[in-house]
Amino acid sequence: MPPYKAGLLKRKIDSNKTNSTSADDKEQSSSNDEENLIQGELDAESDATDSEHGEDDAESDAERDEVVFSDNDADSLLDDKQSAPAGDDSSELTDSEDDNESDANSDDSDNSNNSEEEHSSDSGAGTGTAPSAGSSDEAPKNKTKTQTSRLKPQQPNKKQTKNKSTIDKLADKIKETKVVEPVQQKDEYESGDTSDEEDRVNTAGDVPMWWYNEYPHVGYDLDARRIARPPQRDHIDDFLKKCEDPEFWRTVRDPATGQDVLLSTEDLQLIERLRAARLPSADHDEYEPWVEWFSREVLATPLRAFPEHKRSFLPSRSEQLQVARIVHALKMGWTKTRKQIADERRKKRERQFYNLWGAGDAAEQAQRPRSLPAPRRALPTHAESYNPPPEYLLDKREMKEWDKLAETPWKRKYTFLPTTHGSLRLVPAYPRFVRERFLRCLDLYLAPRAIKMRLTISAEELVPKLPAPRELQPFPTAEVLRLRGHAGPVRSADFDPSGQYAVSASDDGTVKVWETATGRCLRTVELGEPVRAAAWTPAAGLSLVAVALGRRLLLLNPGADVGAARVAARTDELLAEAPPAHDAAPDARTAAAVSWAAPDAAQWARGVRLALTHFRPVERVAWHARGDYVCVTLADAASRAVVVHQLSRRRSQLPFRRAKGLVQCALFHPTRPQLLVATQRAVRVYDLLRQELVRKLQPGAQWVSCVAAHPAGDNLLVGSYDRKLVWFDLELSARPYRTLRLHGGAVRALDFHRRYPLFASAGDDPYLVVSHGMVYSDLLQNPLLVPLKQLPGPEKRGELCVLGLRWHPTQPWLLAAAADHTLRLYA
Repeated sequence: MPPYKAGLLKRKIDSNKTNSTSADDKEQSSSNDEENLIQGELDAESDATDSEHGEDDAESDAERDEVVFSDNDADSLLDDKQSAPAGDDSSELTDSEDDNESDANSDDSDNSNNSEEEHSSDSGAGTGTAPSAGSSDEAPKNKTKTQTSRLKPQQPNKKQTKNKSTIDKLADKIKETKVVEPVQQKDEYESGDTSDEEDRVNTAGDVPMWWYNEYPHVGYDLDARRIARPPQRDHIDDFLKKCEDPEFWRTVRDPATGQDVLLSTEDLQLIERLRAARLPSADHDEYEPWVEWFSREVLATPLRAFPEHKRSFLPSRSEQLQVARIVHALKMGWTKTRKQIADERRKKRERQFYNLWGAGDAAEQAQRPRSLPAPRRALPTHAESYNPPPEYLLDKREMKEWDKLAETPWKRKYTFLPTTHGSLRLVPAYPRFVRERFLRCLDLYLAPRAIKMRLTISAEELVPKLPAPRELQPFPTAEVLRLRGHAGPVRSADFDPSGQYAVSASDDGTVKVWETATGRCLRTVELGEPVRAAAWTPAAGLSLVAVALGRRLLLLNPGADVGAARVAARTDELLAEAPPAHDAAPDARTAAAVSWAAPDAAQWARGVRLALTHFRPVERVAWHARGDYVCVTLADAASRAVVVHQLSRRRSQLPFRRAKGLVQCALFHPTRPQLLVATQRAVRVYDLLRQELVRKLQPGAQWVSCVAAHPAGDNLLVGSYDRKLVWFDLELSARPYRTLRLHGGAVRALDFHRRYPLFASAGDDPYLVVSHGMVYSDLLQNPLLVPLKQLPGPEKRGELCVLGLRWHPTQPWLLAAAADHTLRLYA
């Protein structure tokens, strides 16, 4: 019979046993108190048995059950070890002999002493595990033993104890064994320290590790997979490893995971310092000189015990704007504090008395109501004349009615009786003159006196107090250089990022490169068509100029003679590379508006590196601060008036679907991903990332001509053809902060200096205006705008004078593109 069938048969037989056998089992288990299943003694015994019989790996499962689930004492275990090599046959023989012996002992006498019972129970326990591998012939014997036990319930039956299966014995043993309480984990926060402990490497959970002493694993992970136990070593293995491993002296074992941890040099130094009763950190100086913080000497800068001022607190951007709006409303009087509102309510509840005879102070007089002027008397009529016409005189009927209304004189036609006199000398005196004069004087005497306030304001008080121009230096004061060479009006001028060279574009179809220090013309590029604009890239590592002529936008490399030769060569290498293949082709709307083309050999020799053709003439060109994007403004292009080109990928974009007006110019924000678009009446700020309108500025001008952004990006200057300069504070409001009228003609050019707080404006009048524009980081302080110098401009040609302005990148020098075919440098 297979072992598992024999085990099942024994379970069925043992289920019919009476409760008396359980009492015998308790007596039997009391003799084996030294054996502790929970603490792992069975595991140790099984390991010993396996080590002796390692060759018999193919033995039956019953034999393994005997070793694992044996519940005998030390003597019985020794017997099992000696009898184990006999195999399955020897175990069956032993069981049969034990059964015969137990039957003989049970038949001899019914009343045996306690010693015989103990001996029989021990012998049964010693061989009780063998029947698990027995044959099927044992079934009748078990039935006979069960009947005998029923006839003799008072005598402990040895056969009954012996025939118990190993599983039932183990269950009884576990019930009788005293349960060992688990180790109580100490609360890590009991001492009051709330700092985090070291991260546990073992993910089995917070359970006692001795629970897994009998198993080959140490727990389960989150996916219910067993965590294998690391290899265990005994004292001999430790000794061998100590002899073989040179790093054994610095190896320790982690109690949580059982892994060996090799201590580093820093760990050994830390342990050595702790053993020597020194500080753990070697950088700490225990003998550093003592600093006497408190002494009799008065410090030049004493310690402050009060907190920092609220001005040092930097709020978030949204809170900053909200506080700025509140402060502005308080300044303008639109908002009142709670204290002011409470004072006004209290004053309204108080009874107001008028001091009739008191002179009062100026404040009270200012609060008094103004006296209304007396109405003018009507001019005298013909009836009031000393010799009125006859038709104004009263006849008899009218005189009778006059006398009749004597008691109600207000109902009469006249307040006087018209009479006629031959001459003015015959007019008698007014009979009630004395009385009426007396009543008039009495009214003036008793009437309240009113003082008419007269404002005495001088012209000096109307002029704002501004700092002197000498305090705001440096700024250009005179013309120092005049560059001649163009045969037509110069439309645009610009400096390279270093300020060493300048580029100019003219209607004569040429682009010239000048040396700033000497005014020498280094190169002339003939393009054969009037050039509208020229702008040098702000990227210092590139030598590239964007030129707008007609419908084309050309990217020129001035060449190795201008600037560093390495920069020019690197620029040619970058532009010669093909665009990335992963870029998608433009849509039909963009492809119809812009087309990219590579230059031919002749154009490459002239310096042309890229050519872009648009469907409308190009008016303005503006670079992005990084130098990879170019914004182009087209004339009469409606919704496609603004085109953005990306050089690195050779692609173009049309950011707008619908036109918001007639676009005049467009430029990038200096610091943010925003696009400023100026139309005829408004300036709109668009966010390129979110693709939405951020703000709409209303300058109040009839026609916007040009726009310039402050280098910090918080302020904007707008010029118009109706002679206005409008300053916007983008952080304050969408309305103009200040409107300046500094020119007598149209304003055509504006520019901010990158370093100094200067800005310049020019137009159709023959002079340039240099102004000081200081922007403070404190939002509570408004920008300071002071006109500094009015520089004489070039000569007028027709109605035009100055067409372009550009500041030097590092010096307070101003370059003007004039309509008289010259370039003028002011310093």
